Amino acid sequence: MATVIGSILTAIAALATASLPLLIGAIAVIGLGALRVAAMRFIARRAGAFPASWLEVVYTVGAAAYALALGLFAAATIWLRVDPAVQVMILPFVVGYAIATGARDAGRPAIAMSQPILVGLPVVVALISDGSLAYVTLALAASLAFPAIGAIVHTIYRSLHDATSSAETSAEIAEKMKVLARTDVVTGLANRAGFNHALGEAVSAAKGDRMLALFWLDLDRFKEVNDLLGHTVGDRVLAAVANRLQEVSPEGATVARFGGDEFIMVCPVEDRQKCEMLASRVLENVTRPLRLDTERLEVPASMGIAILPEDGADADALMQCADLALYHAKVGGKNRSRFYDPAMSRTLIRRREIEHELRAAIQRDELSIFFQPIVDLESGRIRTFEALVRWFHPEKGELTPDEFIPVAEETGVIVTLGNWITAQAARAAVHWPDDVSLAVNLSPLQIKAPGAALGILSALREAGLDPSRLELEVTESLFLDDNHATAGFIEALSSAGVHFALDDFGTGYSSLGYIDRFPFRKIKVDRSFVSGPNVGRKSEAIIRAVAEMGAQLDMEIVAEGLETVDQVSAVRAAGCTLGQGYYFSRAVPDYLAAVLLAQERATEAVKRTAV
Repeated sequence: MATVIGSILTAIAALATASLPLLIGAIAVIGLGALRVAAMRFIARRAGAFPASWLEVVYTVGAAAYALALGLFAAATIWLRVDPAVQVMILPFVVGYAIATGARDAGRPAIAMSQPILVGLPVVVALISDGSLAYVTLALAASLAFPAIGAIVHTIYRSLHDATSSAETSAEIAEKMKVLARTDVVTGLANRAGFNHALGEAVSAAKGDRMLALFWLDLDRFKEVNDLLGHTVGDRVLAAVANRLQEVSPEGATVARFGGDEFIMVCPVEDRQKCEMLASRVLENVTRPLRLDTERLEVPASMGIAILPEDGADADALMQCADLALYHAKVGGKNRSRFYDPAMSRTLIRRREIEHELRAAIQRDELSIFFQPIVDLESGRIRTFEALVRWFHPEKGELTPDEFIPVAEETGVIVTLGNWITAQAARAAVHWPDDVSLAVNLSPLQIKAPGAALGILSALREAGLDPSRLELEVTESLFLDDNHATAGFIEALSSAGVHFALDDFGTGYSSLGYIDRFPFRKIKVDRSFVSGPNVGRKSEAIIRAVAEMGAQLDMEIVAEGLETVDQVSAVRAAGCTLGQGYYFSRAVPDYLAAVLLAQERATEAVKRTAV
């Protein structure tokens, strides 16, 4: 706008004075102004086509040339002593132009000060050269405008600079916060949010025949590290695993700690064979023994792998498939990898059906309690009945515990189921002789449930069964969780008279420590030491050692899985005091359990009569 006004005023001044020098000056001002406007519009239509440094030069040269031309034109009106009215029209505009351009271009101080000087200096020189008092005074007054304009430029520049710096600082902080929000502080890897973002971008970039593989890895026994060695060591293990994953991650891969002891890697792969090779390298590198200070740690891990597009067309589907594959790797024995297979989805559907139907089965009385005797190996008398649940489905027939107990434990239904089993079994046991006890398997989840001990005692009270006749069988996995909750649960029930037995002995970890800490009355040697392909001298030696330990600690040793007379003889010779298995009896309904007891008592009565 100032360029247009300046061009108009110079044209009017030249025409009003009919002065050839002013006419030439006006043409120069108008020409330079038109050239500036045309150049700016040309550049604007081709934004981005020219480098910023070049645009800066064009603008600077154009602004300086126009300012100098305008300043010389104004000075000429003084040198030529034209009509004062023309001077009054031109000179105030020049002063205003100097101030306005200084303020407008304050973000670039060199340009901002050059224009006022180029437009104002010729006028000041012309005023002084006139020699009259009025013009010299006016020149001095005009000269004072330069420091004022400089102060304005400096103030505006500092304000703009501070605002820009603040904006840049805020942007940097925001970017750092964004990075931190997507980064795991323990390992330095991407966290769940960061991985989800990276996965979305990777899936979008995977086009055509390009394959994308997702590796979902879970450390199998990491909780033991935290519990036994502390969280500081646990964090070091996580950091070491993160480094090992990065060591084998291919170019273009994103590695993340997804939470807890889970890691995920997503990367492009050429084909399934290359993916299998990479999976082997990842698992082999991660599970190498780890040495931290003086500790040598095993780092077993399970891994599930899914491939895009054959296993899923989007990020959510790929995650679900990898999660299913990981689940099957852990169920299959842990410390291994599994690729997703459609059959896994069918298995999941089946498990969900079982979960839904199991909840209803408890209400519809489709479940039954069977009892398997535990026999004194010396006298042959039944000392205990172990309660075992059976499910007779109206459509699918009998479902084995192996089919529904794992589902019940995973879904939390085991708490309701376990309490129901205890209550039903106690109602049956109250009719047995006082010297025959009831054994019930206890799930670790039942202990975590609020009021677990009170629930068991309430079931005994309602059934009328003395707490001293109840024996709760727990496995060593129970003690891998919260030991405070476990200790409190066992103490509460032990003080009420309930007994405890350690089940499946020899299949867990740190068993001797738990035997010393908790009041176990019995130890049940796992059936794998009694029957099966691995039975031999080593298993016999283990049974004998456990039996000797039991004798020293005043505990009874139960041998599970007895099926033949030779097995019974062997475990009795090794020092076991009790036996359980098909050799004595399968699990039977409560009425047949009563029959077994009646037959046993009748036989004893006959023997006493004969004597």
